[in-house]
Amino acid sequence: MMGIGPTGLIMIALAALLLFGSKKLPELGRAVGRTFHEFKAGTKPLIEEMDSGEKKDS
Repeated sequence: MMGIGPTGLIMIALAALLLFGSKKLPELGRAVGRTFHEFKAGTKPLIEEMDSGEKKDS
């Protein structure tokens, strides 16, 4: 993971806890999860189109 060890991850988690508070972190996590889900759903048709285009060329 780009040279970030367990200590670095713990420090990042503590910094996030201090910045956002314990009540906002679950909301932030859900928002990030929804964002990734929407991105994946939005790019799926493009990936399928690219895959089908490569199969036709072969």
